[in-house]
Amino acid sequence: MYFCTVSNLAQRIFSISNPDDFDTVCLEVFALQAKNCCVYSQYIYNLKIVPEEVKSVKEIPYLPISFFKTHEVLSSEQQPQITFSSSGTTGTVQSRHLVTDLNIYETSFIKAFNLFYGPAEEVCFLALLPSYFEREGSSLIYMVDALLERSNHTNSGYFLQNHAELFNALEQQKAKGQKTLLIGVTYALLDFLENYTISFPELVVMETGGMKGKRKEMVREELHHILTAGFGVKAIHSEYGMTELLSQAYSNGRGIFNCPPWMQINLRDTNDPLSAVTGSRTGGVNVIDLGNINSCSFIATQDLGRTYNDGSFEILGRFDNSDIRGCNLLVQ
Repeated sequence: MYFCTVSNLAQRIFSISNPDDFDTVCLEVFALQAKNCCVYSQYIYNLKIVPEEVKSVKEIPYLPISFFKTHEVLSSEQQPQITFSSSGTTGTVQSRHLVTDLNIYETSFIKAFNLFYGPAEEVCFLALLPSYFEREGSSLIYMVDALLERSNHTNSGYFLQNHAELFNALEQQKAKGQKTLLIGVTYALLDFLENYTISFPELVVMETGGMKGKRKEMVREELHHILTAGFGVKAIHSEYGMTELLSQAYSNGRGIFNCPPWMQINLRDTNDPLSAVTGSRTGGVNVIDLGNINSCSFIATQDLGRTYNDGSFEILGRFDNSDIRGCNLLVQ
């Protein structure tokens, strides 16, 4: 049956341990979505690609991310359990990601977080973000909420409007020597540093992007210099995710991201979106997110990036006239 196939594939997705496993599962997910995702199936048909003839991951076409604004991108017959939506300015069309199985999303972000940072239960989470009640529909906030719930530390919580409380929590965590992660939209981190500074070398500071309409834009080097000095840390971490994905990549500094085993970044030619970029050239970012098994796992984003031989990648900017993406407008 269809659902048994999905259930079996989901287990295998989160058990991927090497490139051969990835390629095998990837082709199976493609075959399933080429058949069951109506918008993706039609897109493939219009490209004159025969799914049965696709024998390599390199041959898989990527669905432009803009379809999440205009269509229901679903590969499942189940009813959505939740709809994630992108933030946007008034009058802009939001992306909508219909999620039919929240267990898959939770498995994806918990496994990925544990892979890069260790068990969430052992981490104190401090968030300069709105709570899910304040920003319902945000996949990022849903993830942070779930990680906060798993945390076994009383100081874990949201501090968007409570900078004094956040400073006290940081001081307490530093005194305890407790593993602590501070995650926030970029301008909120900068706002905090206008009144408080701390030297907490063991602290993980994770910025999720976000300056639009609040502060002037900064190049990453300038921004990270201010944040490292203000928090007394060696590097600034980042999270790369979006409404249309169910997996995240993480950076532990210098803007270089790494993916969990079930996620991969490939680049396309900026002038020919159906051609791949090789070497160290800049290209459009294509994402394979096998966690998106009930939606579409093969997405052509509007980001520009560069990949490296070890599978890591860097985000360099956006295509001209691209819509502003979610995390930078989480707080209005």
